[in-house]
Amino acid sequence: MGSLRIPACFMRGGSSKGVFFARSDLPPNQTVWDRFFLSVIGSPDPYGRQLNGMGGGVSSLSKVAVISPSERDDADLDFIFGQVAVGDALVDYSSNCGNLSSAVGPFALERGLIRLADGERSVRIYNTNTKKILIAHFTVEDGLAVETGSFAIPGVAGTGAPVRLEFLDPAGAGTGHLLPTGNLTDEIGTDDGRSFDATLMDVGNPCVFIDAAAVGRTANETITELENDRPLMALLDQVRRKAAVMMGLAEDEASAPAAVPKIAIVGAPHVAHDLAGNRIDPDMADLSVRMLSMENVHRVLPLTGAMCTGVACRLPGTVPAALTKTPDGDVRLANPSGILPVGADVTVGDAPEVRSVTVIRTARLLMNGEVAIPV
Repeated sequence: MGSLRIPACFMRGGSSKGVFFARSDLPPNQTVWDRFFLSVIGSPDPYGRQLNGMGGGVSSLSKVAVISPSERDDADLDFIFGQVAVGDALVDYSSNCGNLSSAVGPFALERGLIRLADGERSVRIYNTNTKKILIAHFTVEDGLAVETGSFAIPGVAGTGAPVRLEFLDPAGAGTGHLLPTGNLTDEIGTDDGRSFDATLMDVGNPCVFIDAAAVGRTANETITELENDRPLMALLDQVRRKAAVMMGLAEDEASAPAAVPKIAIVGAPHVAHDLAGNRIDPDMADLSVRMLSMENVHRVLPLTGAMCTGVACRLPGTVPAALTKTPDGDVRLANPSGILPVGADVTVGDAPEVRSVTVIRTARLLMNGEVAIPV
């Protein structure tokens, strides 16, 4: 038996990588997509390396994207995101990937799904997972997105051309509400009788925030320190699943989606070092964050999780806001790979409103060709 060859691009978007497909190149019957995507990425893999596919063994490198011209009046492109589990035969469509969003426009130009004149251009993208619009702003030259530049982002070696992402009206992406429970802070009780103050918020994707001190941490720890503490990881996942029920994302803890809500511990910035060995001083950041994605500590921050954190920092009464310095401009979030700034346009009041959240990423085409799927 041979293999089925499907045109695809392997792309980096922000601090994530994924395999991008034009929807027209995939079978019309979406029920077979999961089998294709699992084969392409190399899941499930009990060894956690995804050597039999394009994945990289962690959630940020185990992703797929499907792009098509949009029939909507308010969008140019439709974007379906799939988070592929590493160890399980699972493709989760319950959330968006903010990082890969930066590569959607460049991919569409590469594959001729849209055409843009040279210069500073904007592309309106409809994310079908969250039913939200984002606008990607980037430079076009000779009909393709410019990739080279001097802009650096945490967690990515080298520099590139900036892609400014403007997420419009991003609240309620997963639940329909900025505050799914109606509260800035809730109490979550665990099976061992403990209780934790938590902020349950939905911006970009649903997230849960707890004070790192409540679990004996600072949110400045290394990834290894946290992931090696199996009781802590189990506790955080239990809190996450209980929050999923409270947020209306699942009927019970067992059926909580794998990708959302994401859970983060937050605290005041301390002296730390990023994954490249660079020193992070407390005055460089407004809040320190360690966020879990697909049961692993994220190497940077999931971009949608960073968006949610930035908004939470702007709303008095939330767990992150109580621990955040008052930022003059963007909220600077310390994470395992450095500092990630987030611009949040938020109205504070009895009914808080999030007009937009802005972040800057870079993106690059890594491979254009075909993926082989055994048949």
